[in-house]
Amino acid sequence: MSAPTVRISEASHQLLKELAEQTGQTMMDVVDKALDTYRRKLFLEQLNAGYAELRADPEAWAEHLAERKQWDVTLADGLEPDERWTEAGRCLTPDEGKP
Repeated sequence: MSAPTVRISEASHQLLKELAEQTGQTMMDVVDKALDTYRRKLFLEQLNAGYAELRADPEAWAEHLAERKQWDVTLADGLEPDERWTEAGRCLTPDEGKP
């Protein structure tokens, strides 16, 4: 199976090579991680822009906050009042969960 070829500048190739050497990863792994990081950054920028646009409209923002408030009451749905959970998502036994 042949890999696609992408042309990059000599400076970018040198940087890619240095990063691969520093991290012990392949150049392909470095590119994959860099692209994933960039994709996530763009997603968050677009999300933030969407929220900024929503906040700029007082009526729409008020509706959003009202809907959020309605959902807040569902946070403990299905949990027993004395259940305690770890950050890792493990339910503590009754003895472990005692304050």
